[in-house]
Amino acid sequence: MTLDPQTVKRIAELAEIAVTDEELPTLAAQLDRIVEYVAQLESYDAGEDLPIFLPGPAQTPLRADEVNPVLLTRSPQSLAPTWREGYFVVPRVAGMDEAS
Repeated sequence: MTLDPQTVKRIAELAEIAVTDEELPTLAAQLDRIVEYVAQLESYDAGEDLPIFLPGPAQTPLRADEVNPVLLTRSPQSLAPTWREGYFVVPRVAGMDEAS
């Protein structure tokens, strides 16, 4: 496939590349090689015998389900400004009184 200079100019314009008239033959030859290379893909026959390629291992080993407690470096009581009977004590939110 041979690209004419007008087509190469239009491609350069769409790609926002400034091309001089002296550069057109070189760019046209490069684009021809690219188009020919991509055209080879049409003739490739993958066939139905080939498996689908998925990167990575065929099977991922599973780990045992074990529930382990999360070990904190400090206790919740040391993080709370106020702690009472196993709960954080926080200020009452305005407008959330029982009287409302």
